[in-house]
Amino acid sequence: MHRSPRSWLSAGTVGVLATLALLVFSPRSYAEVKPGDFITPANATKVQDLLSPGVYYKVERGMTMKIVPTERVDWPPPYKDATEKYSGQVRLTDDHRSLLGYVAGQPFPLIDPNDPYAGVKVVWNLVYKPFYSDDYDLRFYDCDTEYQAKGAQQQQIEYFQIGHYMGYDLVGRTEVEPMPIDPDYKMTKRLWIFGLYPVLAPMEIRGVGFIRWRYEGGNRGDDTWSIGSGSRRVRRVDESILSSASTSGTAAFSWDPDHYSGFNAKTEEYNYKLLGEKNMLATVHAEHSPEVRCATDGGASACPEAWEMRHMYVVEATPRPGKINPIDSRTVLYEDSEVWFNPYIDTYDRSGRLFRTHIYWVAYRDRPVPDARVAIYPFKRLFVVGAVSTDVQSGQATMCYLPGIETPERECWYINMGAVDKSFFTTDALVRSAIR
Repeated sequence: MHRSPRSWLSAGTVGVLATLALLVFSPRSYAEVKPGDFITPANATKVQDLLSPGVYYKVERGMTMKIVPTERVDWPPPYKDATEKYSGQVRLTDDHRSLLGYVAGQPFPLIDPNDPYAGVKVVWNLVYKPFYSDDYDLRFYDCDTEYQAKGAQQQQIEYFQIGHYMGYDLVGRTEVEPMPIDPDYKMTKRLWIFGLYPVLAPMEIRGVGFIRWRYEGGNRGDDTWSIGSGSRRVRRVDESILSSASTSGTAAFSWDPDHYSGFNAKTEEYNYKLLGEKNMLATVHAEHSPEVRCATDGGASACPEAWEMRHMYVVEATPRPGKINPIDSRTVLYEDSEVWFNPYIDTYDRSGRLFRTHIYWVAYRDRPVPDARVAIYPFKRLFVVGAVSTDVQSGQATMCYLPGIETPERECWYINMGAVDKSFFTTDALVRSAIR
């Protein structure tokens, strides 16, 4: 019999969590929204307490929601088995920033809200999340940039198409050999490697891309290389600018690399505080793939889509003094406690004002699209089918469709299939992709 991670909690811990839940939930708002409700700007206040400030901004300006019943999500069996086998040996280092004893699965299946280091443990669970443990290749997806506009038709500023968004984990592997740890890790201490290349459209940045290597421990930052569209020269990218969406050749559009897949900054370079737990709305069982361009907010989101009540950990991340110099003063992460993914994230500028919101629409199924012929899995997985990054101060948004609306690749997501190996994440591979 498979057990959910919540079933491992002791009776005492469950009691503590229930008490905290009663303190942070909003009974008035929770009672006002129910399955079958349709949320528009006209009745947006019904969900104000059930969304982050950034997501509520989107609803006020035209993004609609269809409220549906909450459905269960199960982890992939190999990941669940690894959690039961290895989690008992995992602990934080003496400085409470890195992990010791981690092999595979979820590092901390039991989160005690009274633990002063609960926030950092929640974030490490996000790093080693259940549904992308070995490798992934997201092929040929597209994105639109436009301005958020309630009730307006889409006015596209720019269109982007990307060849590959891919990653390879060297630690925590549960489905594809070598398992559970790639032997290369012992020599390089790389935890994972990532690549986004080549940009296929627009033509003025065709060939742009970058690769990024994440290392173990807090004493070594990421190595990142990018290639420009004109010179075809590879250059190193300073880690401090990976939180900026304005870096040509690193961020191909208004997404910044530290938020490509939720909160993606180097874990040890931030301090974390668990703000609490709360039931909130999120999309985990998306109904559309490809996603539907929202017709009521200028194309700045996916709507209408199915939103359900989810149990969230709310964590505040602030950059450690002297380590990096991001443009965000703090980031608030909303972590689904069953899925272990960020349905949304809000960032705040250096004056403390809400700056950007990032929203991810997720589908839980055994294939990324209903008519898949290759990417079919023996159990259900999570697939991010849509994502948007919005600058709430200017209203500019970049909405990405996974799979793309205007691309030839229909299956798009290839997860834990050995679709990529370490050779895809070298500067030579980056150059070869740019000169085709």
